[in-house]
Amino acid sequence: MKIKSFRDDLHTAYTENRWLVLSALFILLLRLAFIGLMGLMPQDAYYTFYAEHPAASYYDHPPGIAWVLEIFTAVLGKKVYAVKLADTVVTLLTLAFFYRLSLRFLSRGRASNALLLFSSTLMVTILSLVSTPDVPLMLCWTLSLLCLYKAVFLEKKVYWLLAGVMMGLAFDSKYTAVFLPAGLLLYLALSATHRKWLGTGWPWLSFVLMILALSPVVWWNVQHDFVSFRFQSTGRAGGIEFSLIDFFGVLAHQAAILAPVLFFALLWILYKTIRKYKAKLWTVPDHTLFLLCFFLPVFLAFLSISFIYWVKLNWMMPAYITGVIWVSRYFSRKMINWQQALAVVIHIALAIELRWYPVPVRSDDVWVGWGRMARAVMALKRAYPADFVFSADDYKTSAVLNFYMDEMVYGQNIIRKPALQFDYVGTRLAALKGKNALFINSIPRIGNEVAEKHFADSLRRYFRHVYPLHPIEVKRGERLVRKFLVYRCEYYLPGRPGISER
Repeated sequence: MKIKSFRDDLHTAYTENRWLVLSALFILLLRLAFIGLMGLMPQDAYYTFYAEHPAASYYDHPPGIAWVLEIFTAVLGKKVYAVKLADTVVTLLTLAFFYRLSLRFLSRGRASNALLLFSSTLMVTILSLVSTPDVPLMLCWTLSLLCLYKAVFLEKKVYWLLAGVMMGLAFDSKYTAVFLPAGLLLYLALSATHRKWLGTGWPWLSFVLMILALSPVVWWNVQHDFVSFRFQSTGRAGGIEFSLIDFFGVLAHQAAILAPVLFFALLWILYKTIRKYKAKLWTVPDHTLFLLCFFLPVFLAFLSISFIYWVKLNWMMPAYITGVIWVSRYFSRKMINWQQALAVVIHIALAIELRWYPVPVRSDDVWVGWGRMARAVMALKRAYPADFVFSADDYKTSAVLNFYMDEMVYGQNIIRKPALQFDYVGTRLAALKGKNALFINSIPRIGNEVAEKHFADSLRRYFRHVYPLHPIEVKRGERLVRKFLVYRCEYYLPGRPGISER
C-alpha cells in the first residue's frame, strides 16, 4: 500500500510539472554515470584502509563508514565502483527516509517538493560519490529523527528505544551526532506540549541505549589515550584567528552545495522567523520547533565558528535534513523551478569537469591520475622488489597506493610525523631498519616544485642516500594534469633522529 501511495505521488508530481521530475531524473542518471566516470578519491581509499583494518574506532573518526565499505567490498571486491556504489546506495536510503520524515511535517505535495529540493543539491551528489563519515551519518541522523518524531508526537514508546540505538549509530558514524540528544533536550525543554516526557524515564532510557551503542568508540578512545576525541576537539584549536574572509568563504561553499536559491532562501526565512518570534522559541508551533531544534544548533554553531576557524563544507550537512523540510514550506513553484534549473546547470558543469577536466584542481583532493600513478608505482616496484613504499602528504597518496597495491604502503610516520590512522595499524617501523624505500611525492601545483624537492631533501635525515628517479606524469592528451616526484631512499635509519612506534 505504501509503495502504491509513493508511486501515485510520483505520478501526480510528474503530471503537474514534468520539467521538475525530468530534471530530477536527469540529475539522478548523471550521478549513476559518475560512479563509472569518477576516479578514486583519496577519501575513498583512506576509509577503505579503515575497513581493511577492523577496529572499534579509528584515529580521526568512528567506524561507521568502514562498516559500509567493508560490506560492499566484501561482496563486490576492492574496486572503485564498489566504493562509489556503497555511497550511492546509502545516500538513496537517506533520501527515501528523508521523504518519510517530510511526510510527518508536510502535505504530500510539499513533501515531494522538499525531496526534490534536497535530492537535487550538490551536497547529495557529494555524499553519493565520495566516501566520508557523513554518508552513514546522514542516514542514521534521518532515521533518528523519524524515530524521535514517532516517540514524541505519536507516543509510541518502542520508538524511544529505536531512537537511542539510531542516535548511537549516528555517533558511531561521526561525532557531530552529539547534536542529536542536544536537539532533543532543547525541544523537550521548550515545548509546553511535550515537556512532560522529561518527567518520564523514556528519553533517559533512549540516552542509555545511545551510550551502549556508542560504547565501543569510547572504549577504543580509553585504550588509546582519547586520541580521537582530542583530535576532533582540542586538536583542531590550532590556527584560530578572526577572519571575515573565512566566514564569507563558508557562506560561498554552503551556497554551492545547496545551490544559491535554497541556501539564501534558508537564510532569509531564518531571519524572518527570528524577527517574528525574537528569542521566544517556546512560542514556535511544536512541529516547526522540532525541525528548528535539529537545524539551528548545528547550523549556528558551525556558522559562528567560521569567524575564527575554517569550517569544512560537510560539517553543516546534517542540519539541512530538517532545515530543508522547514524551508520548503515557503517555496513557491517559481522558486523551485529556479532552484532546479541551477541544480541542473551545476551538475552539467560537474559532468564536464569529471569527463574532460578543463579546470585543474590545485590540490591532492582530486579524482584524476591516482590510478595511473599507482600502476606506475607497481611497475617501479618490479624493478625494486625489496623496497618498501611510503609518502608524506598527510594520508592521501599512501591511502591510494594501499588501495591499489597488495602490500603495506606507509605514511609520514616514517619521517617522525603524525600519520593519522597509519600510526594505529600495528606496524613496527623499527623492523624496516636498513631497508631501502621508494618515496612518492604528489605535486598539487605543477610547475611549483621547489618546496616539494626541498622537502625531499629532508629525507636524508632518515636515509643514508636519497636520489631522484624519473617522475610519474599523468596526461590528458598532450596536457600534463598530475605529477608525482619519485625518490629512491637507501638504508632506512629509524633511530636518526628517532621515531615513535605504535
